[in-house]
Amino acid sequence: MRPDEHSGRSLAYLGDAVWSLKVRQRLLEEGYGRGKQLQRLTIKYVSARAQANLYDILHEEGFFTEMEEELYHRGRNDNAGSVPRSTDVLTYRRSTGFEAILGWLQLCGEEERIETILNRAMEITERK
Repeated sequence: MRPDEHSGRSLAYLGDAVWSLKVRQRLLEEGYGRGKQLQRLTIKYVSARAQANLYDILHEEGFFTEMEEELYHRGRNDNAGSVPRSTDVLTYRRSTGFEAILGWLQLCGEEERIETILNRAMEITERK
């Protein structure tokens, strides 16, 4: 499977699953174990608002490579179809761009880079 053959939306579809799994796994590794607590913590990382905010902070820091920024725009600008009622269109599109980066990295086997993004996201979120 060649990553460049997929639309930004397809990359985001995979990136959403990758991010959710990585966050949930990390939370369990850190000793969080109760369902309600896990769900509340997961939302801090996996919701559209959280992902959009994480992207904004990382972008401001110059964290992403030029290629990752291109992937972000590819995902953000792709036709999103319907947007969940729980978020506005701009936030949803920004989170989709973030997910597209993750989907691309997963398809390219860039596990270490995904972990680097997750580590930085955990630092940012814990600081808030």
